[in-house]
Amino acid sequence: MNSDGGAADETTSYGLPPPTQVAPPPSGPDGGEGRLLGGRYRLAVKLGHGGMGTVWRAHDEVVDRAVAVKESRLPEGVAEERRAMLHLRMQREARAAARIDHPNVVTVYDVVIEDGRPWLVMELVRGESLAEVLETGTIESREAARIGLAVLDALAAAHEAGVLHRDVKPANVMLGRHERVVLTDFGIAQMEGEQGLTTTGAFVGSLEYTAPERAAGQRPGPESDLFSLGVLLYAAVEGVSPFRRTNSGATLQALMSADPQPPVRAPGPLGELVMRLLAKRPADRPRPEEIRRILKEVIAAPPVDATVAATRLAGTGTLSLRAGISSPRRRRRRALLAGAVAAVVLATTLVLAPFSPASPFGDGDDASALPEGWRAHKEEDFRMTIAVPEGFQRFVDDEDGKVGYESPDGIYGVYVWSWDEEEDRRPLQVAVETLDGFREDTSYEDVDGDWKDTVFQEREAAELWVNARDAYAAEDDDHLTRRRSLFYGEQGGDQLWQVQVNMPGERGAARAYGEQLYADIIEHLEIHDGSTGESPGESPGESANGSGDESS
Repeated sequence: MNSDGGAADETTSYGLPPPTQVAPPPSGPDGGEGRLLGGRYRLAVKLGHGGMGTVWRAHDEVVDRAVAVKESRLPEGVAEERRAMLHLRMQREARAAARIDHPNVVTVYDVVIEDGRPWLVMELVRGESLAEVLETGTIESREAARIGLAVLDALAAAHEAGVLHRDVKPANVMLGRHERVVLTDFGIAQMEGEQGLTTTGAFVGSLEYTAPERAAGQRPGPESDLFSLGVLLYAAVEGVSPFRRTNSGATLQALMSADPQPPVRAPGPLGELVMRLLAKRPADRPRPEEIRRILKEVIAAPPVDATVAATRLAGTGTLSLRAGISSPRRRRRRALLAGAVAAVVLATTLVLAPFSPASPFGDGDDASALPEGWRAHKEEDFRMTIAVPEGFQRFVDDEDGKVGYESPDGIYGVYVWSWDEEEDRRPLQVAVETLDGFREDTSYEDVDGDWKDTVFQEREAAELWVNARDAYAAEDDDHLTRRRSLFYGEQGGDQLWQVQVNMPGERGAARAYGEQLYADIIEHLEIHDGSTGESPGESPGESANGSGDESS
């Protein structure tokens, strides 16, 4: 990198012209829209943004075509070293993409250096990302195989050019018009002969899509990108990464040591291929030639009904969280602009039988009937009966004074607290103060949430939702956790209860299941406060069906 902030001359050897460098021109009214970059690229509409960049739709006034422009952007106060690293990373992204000549790889046209930072000018892929598609449900096996084959071809071309992508995930796969599939965002790609850009001890990328060897600090190879392809295929058919957990530490542990559950919605050759791609040892993963052959066979297979009835694998001790999502791909035919953040309709079609509909507090006549595959447990210390799906593992956290139930894959957690309230705070006040605590806690960032009054068991209660990111997560990790809580106060007493469900924070099938899980838990929850005179009368964790089986 030159002292004036521009890229070194070596950029021309990768097929790009030298970066255009000009003085900052007059900006639009908000410093973005209407701004002219490099004397030719007019910013028009903001398509999306993340923690370190913003993508714009722009118009190239020289050749009269629409383009996408990626702007590097970091919050004020970020260390200059990290800012310089981001700028260099974006220039490497341009060089990496320019090395690869393939229709399934995004084309980078130009790099403009302005305000001392790079702006990448790329082709505008009109469509939506795979991540946006998965917000509306999972996709059937043949479509997943078609997308996977295109991504495989893009990776093969990249590897042949000496480039490792290192960040293969649904958000970086664009589904364009005419069934085009484009692999984007080579921002953390590594090229042969180049030193890494990561600071000592830092990790860059999306952890749940990262190969174990790379997460362990080993030098990755092409097999690492193939592992990420396997996670992507799994997420496409199941709706969530097999290694996704409620925090980054647990995700890393699962990535390194946990065996994922086989995909329920992709039995047969595709499911078997996915499991082989997720092998911990790189040498155990299939070669590209074999992957290509199997994906083509899946694509050529006769079509099957993609609708999967909502089920729990009752009696097996294993909960199929994703099998309960019956939502075949509903491709939105309108041409969305590249990188646009899709608005998720909360009424996403989900068939989650036999969940009961309507109010989460169960005002119906059949409120006592548990969903199939669920079991009620009486927690004597909390004077509570709580129902959760079979397979959830019960544990006691003496340090935090809570009891928890965790799904077999660690993606969902149910937690219960109860305490004596000496300050005479009501449930709504506790909910408000809990949200304030998240916002003040430096171990969380990007905190968003809200609370409301409600009624539970015909008494005063409050609900709270909080979305928060772990501030100490890996660099660039987009791991967001959502927490839904009910706060309930004893009538005429000083006892308070909190019941919380943790779930993935990003909108999509996994979060939709979490919301329904919370609703059903609250619907079938019973708190035996002092005014009722009731008591569970059984040992903690004992099943309410009289069997005495532990929830494990």
